[in-house]
Amino acid sequence: MKNFTQLAWIFLFLVGTISAQQEKGIVGTNNWLNNWTEFNPSRMSYGEPTQILTGSITKDTKLLKKHVYLLMGSVFVTNYATLTIEPGTVIIGDYESKGSLTITKGATIIADGLETDPIVFTSNRSVKRAGDWGGIFLLGDAPTNKFGNGSVSSYHAVIDPQTYAYTNYGGKDPNCSSGILRYVRIEYAGKRLKGGGNFSGLFLAAVGSKTVFENVMVSYCAGDSFEVWGGAVNIEKAVSYRSNCNDYKFNFGTKSQLINSLAIRSPYISSRNGSRSLQVVSYDNKEEVDFTKDGTSLIAKNVTLLTDSKNLKMDMQMGLVKEAVYVGQNTMFEMSRSVISGFVPAVILDSKIQINESNLEKIKFDNMFFNNCEGNIFVENDSNNLDLENWYGNSSFFNVYSKGSNSETFIDSQNDKKPDFRLRINKIIAAANNDIERE
Repeated sequence: MKNFTQLAWIFLFLVGTISAQQEKGIVGTNNWLNNWTEFNPSRMSYGEPTQILTGSITKDTKLLKKHVYLLMGSVFVTNYATLTIEPGTVIIGDYESKGSLTITKGATIIADGLETDPIVFTSNRSVKRAGDWGGIFLLGDAPTNKFGNGSVSSYHAVIDPQTYAYTNYGGKDPNCSSGILRYVRIEYAGKRLKGGGNFSGLFLAAVGSKTVFENVMVSYCAGDSFEVWGGAVNIEKAVSYRSNCNDYKFNFGTKSQLINSLAIRSPYISSRNGSRSLQVVSYDNKEEVDFTKDGTSLIAKNVTLLTDSKNLKMDMQMGLVKEAVYVGQNTMFEMSRSVISGFVPAVILDSKIQINESNLEKIKFDNMFFNNCEGNIFVENDSNNLDLENWYGNSSFFNVYSKGSNSETFIDSQNDKKPDFRLRINKIIAAANNDIERE
């Protein structure tokens, strides 16, 4: 009986240990990157356009898989219309006219692809490069922390007053819906703006919580891959691959979640303004926001952020690798069960954040796996992080620190066609999706 009890306890201990090890980083019983993602889109051939999209779409419209569509200039879905896109449809952004698609406030997009038949937005150039075309804008009726409502007219160089109204966003409905983006790829977006800066691959302004974002991949974007202003969005199973700017940027009082998502950075692709895997801020300039409104709040769970490099140590020494996460002042941020691998350092906090218990309670890192980072959590421009190390290094946070190559850390990161970035610990695959708790 005694031996049986001992064996039972050993079994329970092992099960508990396995469960604890399984839960960090992107998760899934199977590799959810299979079939719908593409990590080498330059080798893909999508055919020549057979239909043109231009101007305004003012009534319910459906795009069909049998056609290839050319997106010319700033295309707006207006007048509360719904744009439905069949699984497998290809939409090609025009290089010369900075093709972009904007779902205006009150309008809807239903881009509901399939794992085996994703919807693709890509470039029309023979040799494709980041920034070949604009990107996709969703403008909703949810709140932001700005004074009044906002506009993205500067992205479209809007002069016509009638068209200007199509660029407005913001309201009072945090639960509004702009539709569905599921099993969608956005390639080579991020056209440069005349006044500086770039389009984002997917730009979400004041988008509400009933909008669905699942299995969306943004690759080779010259701007931010995913940029969120205000609203309340839940992004799940998103992939940012080799972005020039930030992979995920949350700003202007958004109340959002980033769940089971992946960002892969290259040391050789980066904006001069600085690029991070994840940037969480409440404003760009204090003058543009109303401080009587709440700042940005983000919950990030089961997220994997990694630098893909053949010689990470050398790239770090050359200064090509920066921080993974930047947290700004007046924000609330919680990151848990996530992996940060190969950065210098893992996290930087805004220099204006005073390091005290009250502020650190608003910036949480727990059940983290910090791997191959030169330093973990620092305040901007301050090399002394002893207080932060003592705080986040407390055993109650269950944070783990390691040094290992990507090939040792992830199941199959070197596979060009079907990479698997789930965490490899004792050859145990990460936990199932239904183990993810939601707030």
